[in-house]
Amino acid sequence: MTRIVAGSVGGRSLQVPRAGTRPTSERVREALFSRLEHLDVVAGARVLDLYAGSGALGLEAASRGAAAVTLVELARQAAEVCRRNVVTLGVGDRVVVVAEKAERFVERPPLAPWDLVLVDPPYDLSEADLVTVLRGLVGNLAEGAVVVVERSGRAPEPDWPQGLTRFDARSYGETAVWFAEPDEDEEGNA
Repeated sequence: MTRIVAGSVGGRSLQVPRAGTRPTSERVREALFSRLEHLDVVAGARVLDLYAGSGALGLEAASRGAAAVTLVELARQAAEVCRRNVVTLGVGDRVVVVAEKAERFVERPPLAPWDLVLVDPPYDLSEADLVTVLRGLVGNLAEGAVVVVERSGRAPEPDWPQGLTRFDARSYGETAVWFAEPDEDEEGNA
């Protein structure tokens, strides 16, 4: 069972797609959000959750005070599960689900820059596709924004495009998490 770890809907259960996704464990989400809250990038944030799966990461952000969350998921069944989770948790006033390919979604400038971007792609996503997504974020990030990439512990560190700089990395068992920030001259230049 997957549950929201903390916040306004902490402890509530989430539906998970039957196949094709790999929800982030509660232990990893707890550690990740502890780090993000320490960095002060969750409360009041505009959050983008790419490759949302069940929506666990973005919904955790909403539970912990994010102002607006966009869950992007291409798989029809997973996007429907995200929608059901949004309704069940009662966070539809600040969480939207977009059924679209992440690479295509990041090609369009957002209505306002993102404060926090959570990128948890399928393990079989190619490094080239990951770089395409990361490159699409450059110029669409707020001052002080954080980009989080979660991958298998066996995957190499992402090849950060110009405009993003890694400032931290953590390992949680079989999961590796990298934290990046926009270069000062790239913030909000959409």
